[in-house]
Amino acid sequence: MRKSEVLAAEAVSCLNKALCHLKDIWEEIGIPEDQRLQRTNVVKNHIKGLLDMMIKEEESLKKRVISSIQTCRTEMEKLCLELQLSVFEEEVGISMLQQEKNIRTQVEVLIKEKAQRMQQLKTLLEQDQDLCDILCSMPYGISADSVPSPEQLETFRQHISAQNAEKARRYAEFMDVKKQIILYMEQLDHIPETSFEKDVVCEDEDSFCLSRDNITSLKLLLCQLEERKAENEATCEAHREKIQQLWDRLQVPQEERGAFNEHMVTSRKRNLEALQAEVQRLEELKLLNIRNFTDATRSEIAVFWEKCFLSTEQRQAFSPYFSEDFTEELLGLHEAEIQRLKLHYEDHKELFDGVNQWEESWRLFLELEKKATDPTRFANRGGNLLKEEKQRSELHKSLPKLEKKLKAQIEAWESEQGREFFVNGQKFLQYVEEQWELHRIEKEMEKQERQLKKSKQTEEDMLYGTAVRTPTKRRFLGTTTPNKSRKMGNTTSSISSATSNSTMRSVYGGTVCRSPVPRPPLSANKASAARTPGKPPHPRLQGCNKENEAQLKGTPVSEGLGQH
Repeated sequence: MRKSEVLAAEAVSCLNKALCHLKDIWEEIGIPEDQRLQRTNVVKNHIKGLLDMMIKEEESLKKRVISSIQTCRTEMEKLCLELQLSVFEEEVGISMLQQEKNIRTQVEVLIKEKAQRMQQLKTLLEQDQDLCDILCSMPYGISADSVPSPEQLETFRQHISAQNAEKARRYAEFMDVKKQIILYMEQLDHIPETSFEKDVVCEDEDSFCLSRDNITSLKLLLCQLEERKAENEATCEAHREKIQQLWDRLQVPQEERGAFNEHMVTSRKRNLEALQAEVQRLEELKLLNIRNFTDATRSEIAVFWEKCFLSTEQRQAFSPYFSEDFTEELLGLHEAEIQRLKLHYEDHKELFDGVNQWEESWRLFLELEKKATDPTRFANRGGNLLKEEKQRSELHKSLPKLEKKLKAQIEAWESEQGREFFVNGQKFLQYVEEQWELHRIEKEMEKQERQLKKSKQTEEDMLYGTAVRTPTKRRFLGTTTPNKSRKMGNTTSSISSATSNSTMRSVYGGTVCRSPVPRPPLSANKASAARTPGKPPHPRLQGCNKENEAQLKGTPVSEGLGQH
């Protein structure tokens, strides 16, 4: 039995005891029956009223519990709908109070979840708004009144993270571009004029709006400053070249040039102004020295004529070069011509350099060829002969390769330009062929001249006998006799008689020239062969040995030669 039922039975027992006690009191007092009935009715009505009141209160409590259950259930369903959660399943077979408690607890959990989500949404919205203000972008598309789902919050967080990364990238780009802009402005002595330039240079970096338009405008400003700087440098460089030319032509002293060195290096605004002033000053001096200037320009033109390999006809085509009427107009024509020649040289510099390289190699080749025919080169010391031969061999190989390379370049240039490439008034390849042909003809002429000279010498030797020609230095594989010509000079009569009966050899060519006098008898040759068994000595060495033997024995040279 429940305790409440026990308490109810005790309450009934107490009521019965109380009524019996009242009855006893009434009997003792002697209260009549009608009054007893009245008093008993009062007690009954009092108890009944008290119980009715208690029952009413409990019924009211029941209604409140039912109402609370209904309210909590409605709120729970609403929260589940807002939070996009499934509805809470209620337990079966529990009391109303337990049911109300469970529902109310679940509602409190849902309310807390909703509050957390809304707080997160609020924080993310504030961050998004700050990023939108800085990046000038559109806000994230989410309602601030509706409860977001966890997936929506996660997507929102990723969007915020991406925006922060974009902000960091744009900020780094802004700072980099800003540094360059400030540097260019300093170099150009430029003061910020527009509101945008002031915002970039003067305002705090964190307050600058990092919108795409602003970043684009920032890059555009940087490009404009770069162009201005490039134009400024180009203008300064042009002024410097002009000043250098005018200095050279006016022969300005080095001390005066040195005082202007600062402006010949940097290209700031003040440097540009100083350069412009210097150009103007020198131009005025140029007009006062127009003849000297014209002559200097003509010298420069002549240099470029040589560099561009112009023919005489092409040079004479510039008639102002030969004019003696020195005016400002004439100087202007010369300056225009030098600019044209410089441009022409720069446009075809690779070809001209190749042609110049070929001419230098060709000149060196001709020098080496000339040295190769010089007999005195054998007396050189220090390995020069070997070096020259090696260099000549390398040129023999490199010249055809260079000509082949130039031919390909010239053909490509002619195809591109639609005109022929001339060197000294003729096609380069034709010019090369002519040079080789001239070289070949010159070699043939030298060969014929040597042959003619040799033939003439042979005829003279046959008519008058062979003269002894001793080279400057000569080595033999045996005993050498110094001052041979002096000793032979002492025996002139013997040599005279010997030359009519002996065979002489030419020192240089090794040519044997026989005298018209009859040769010695064969018995002499046989006797000589009997005395010297083995391989006979070289003719030249044999002649020298004869001469030495004659001197040692005190026998005249003619007798020594006659024995053989």
